Amino acid sequence: MSRIGKLPVEIVSGVTIVISEASIEVKGPRGFLSFDFPDGISAEEENGFVVVKCASDDRKIRSFHGLTRSIIFNMIEGVTKGHEKQLEIIGVGYRAKTTGSRIDLTLGFSHPVSLTAPEGVTVVMHEKEKNTVIISGVDKQQVGEFAANIRKLKKPEPYKGKGIRYVGEYVRRKAGKSAAK
Repeated sequence: MSRIGKLPVEIVSGVTIVISEASIEVKGPRGFLSFDFPDGISAEEENGFVVVKCASDDRKIRSFHGLTRSIIFNMIEGVTKGHEKQLEIIGVGYRAKTTGSRIDLTLGFSHPVSLTAPEGVTVVMHEKEKNTVIISGVDKQQVGEFAANIRKLKKPEPYKGKGIRYVGEYVRRKAGKSAAK
């Protein structure tokens, strides 16, 4: 049995949960999320907690036990607090500009790169840090995927550290070429 999967998930006040045979719907002050259970996984509401259960002890079903519990936990957290990722843009001439749900990036390419955020994800520039982008939303998977897609455009390089990185991410620096004697 999964150590994570057997832990119950607390239902926070202000959150409404509807559990059917094959799915769960979570509604809170920030929004609405739903998730379809994998085959062999079910959930029940018991005394203000959601308990995830396995139908059998099959390896494939057990592998989804902890995953389903984590997804339900992230759904409840998302509709109450929301999820957020922050990206730093480091480099001379590298900058970003947001307009609505669109972000325009100048990253040293011959043309600016424009990305549109998926529905439910907001992109804003940090008020004090001019080269920090804040990506937030209700769905943790969508927020993380959009942040990863932005980071993938120009990953931080190890010599000068230029590129797009998560706030607080450590980039291992390498020494450049040394002069031959």
